[in-house]
Amino acid sequence: MREYYSITELTREFDVSTRTLRFYEDEGLVQPVRRGRTRLFRPSDRHLIRQIMRGKRLGFSINEIREIIQMYKEPPGEVGQLNLMIRRIEEKREDLRQKRRDLEETLAELDQAEESCVERLVELGVNT
Repeated sequence: MREYYSITELTREFDVSTRTLRFYEDEGLVQPVRRGRTRLFRPSDRHLIRQIMRGKRLGFSINEIREIIQMYKEPPGEVGQLNLMIRRIEEKREDLRQKRRDLEETLAELDQAEESCVERLVELGVNT
């Protein structure tokens, strides 16, 4: 295992900008070693970046990701982190289910509006 990774290596690996990694640093999510102006990321930082990216893909906010990461670092530790993650996943799942219901309702309204337009065009003697 390597001792350090450069910011360029991690931006390429995770397909993010250097600005994104600096943002994660500013937010306290990762803490690279500084050698002058150079940031050197430890394997643990690389792991955290992987977890952050996963959280973002799942729809978690930076604050939610920070909360989950902090839970791991402090008591109740991994068990608490896993339980929190399960709760957050269920919340996200319910949010997505609600969005799906909203989309289905909107699509039904659009279908009804389109049908009304077509019916009116027929009444007006216009072929569609």
